[in-house]
Amino acid sequence: MARHEVPGDGQPDRRLCMAFVRALTITGAAVSIGGTAFPGTSICASDAVAARLEELQFDPGEGPRWEAMRLRRPVLMARLRHDDTTRWPVFGQSLLELGVRALFVFPLTVGALDVGVVELYRSTPGALDPSERLRVVGLADQAAWELLARLLAVQDDRGIGAPVEHSFLSRREIHQATGMVLVQAGVGATEALLLLRAHAFVQGRPLREIAADVVARRLDFSPPRP
Repeated sequence: MARHEVPGDGQPDRRLCMAFVRALTITGAAVSIGGTAFPGTSICASDAVAARLEELQFDPGEGPRWEAMRLRRPVLMARLRHDDTTRWPVFGQSLLELGVRALFVFPLTVGALDVGVVELYRSTPGALDPSERLRVVGLADQAAWELLARLLAVQDDRGIGAPVEHSFLSRREIHQATGMVLVQAGVGATEALLLLRAHAFVQGRPLREIAADVVARRLDFSPPRP
């Protein structure tokens, strides 16, 4: 499994996984980063089985984590049987051998940006009830924002991210754009600035250019209409 320098990378971040375990009737959880903009990186696992589930998917490049990221929606398998796993020949066989009987994979996303996934498993079959699914969505949203903020901090520390803006005009445009994104996306000021920085990182452009596009209404962060 690929591993990269992320603040708190590894088991010190086990609290992210344990938040899911404590809130839900599941056996274990794993959280990892991965998407079109970020390399695959394991952040935490609540136990050895959860860690192994991630490894088994990273190595052959198959499994429900990739499907959840590609489709940008959960992959829910409440009662695993051999037939459920035939589309993942290598991973499917190992899954059953580990004694996993239910697996729920949720993508971690922030707007249009794919951050990673959270994988939840049970050693007994059974679906997540509606209240549990709501709790997963809330916890996944919190985890996605936290991981994205930390990823962008890493890029800045390495000098890879958007350059620091020094001019008054640049700061004014960034503040104005942040306010516009706040309204468009329906998020707070911190999250709005994070969305701007994430877009700048993915596009490989300075933050001031992205802010100028927002102010000029060439870029809009409003969610798509149903």
